[in-house]
Amino acid sequence: MSRKDGGQLMSRRRLLGVALGAVPLMMSRRKPAGRTQGETSMSRDREQEKNDRAAREGRLAARPKKQIVETGPAGLQPLGLEGQRDGLLYVPAQYRAEHPAPLALMLHGAGGDAQGGMSMLQSFADETGIILLAPASRGRTWDIILGAYGPDVSVVNRALEQTFARYAVDHKRVAVGGFSDGASYALSLGIINGDLFTHVLAFSPGLAAAAVRHGLPRFFVSHGKRDRVLPIDSCSRRLVPQLAQAGYDVRYREFDGPHTVPPEIARGAVEWFTGKRAKPQSKLTQ
Repeated sequence: MSRKDGGQLMSRRRLLGVALGAVPLMMSRRKPAGRTQGETSMSRDREQEKNDRAAREGRLAARPKKQIVETGPAGLQPLGLEGQRDGLLYVPAQYRAEHPAPLALMLHGAGGDAQGGMSMLQSFADETGIILLAPASRGRTWDIILGAYGPDVSVVNRALEQTFARYAVDHKRVAVGGFSDGASYALSLGIINGDLFTHVLAFSPGLAAAAVRHGLPRFFVSHGKRDRVLPIDSCSRRLVPQLAQAGYDVRYREFDGPHTVPPEIARGAVEWFTGKRAKPQSKLTQ
């Protein structure tokens, strides 16, 4: 990960902010029969306005389905949602619709792309049965780190909705995770959408920007003691105590290393999330 990633975050670092409250969950509604074209257009405009407002608040409406209509293929595949900076989906070969699988939404660092998000846990997917979903940010990093929630929340929600419609996902095992900027975004979305995400995997985060919180997800946070991009003292050693004080269950791991994700840390996070043993990786995940 480049120094550019840390420079963006270091200039915008914020302490964790959580507040009890509720933001309306914006779900799409069916069009009533008998509407005129004008009424239909107005209804669509209202729905779009609601969806846009939810995105600005960092809220996700997508939820796992009790029953899927059509099962998608296994393997690595593009999401097909965006012409540029699209996302990736990886479905393990052993996936079966009758056995809902855990899902991890993985977010890349600044200057990265969907492959960067995917690579963090892909080597563990087949042996643990995790479906991996890795969208890409619209800009050089995630929207809230550049100033405000909005376009990236919308893309993440669309990616989740598409995946939930085609694959059976265990609603008790839905994680959001990431590295560096992606870890900051995962912390933020995890707090705001804890009624969707049951687990949060944050590898070397710099901040958490959450004005409200929903649910009570569990957190796995790791950070290198020799991290010069996002120094541990001003980042995780401040964030983790605040998460604990807010009532969250947090598993925290420090390691003797720089701004990266060591294989043993990634393996520990996967085992914590899935409850299954995972084989060691042969190289670092970055």
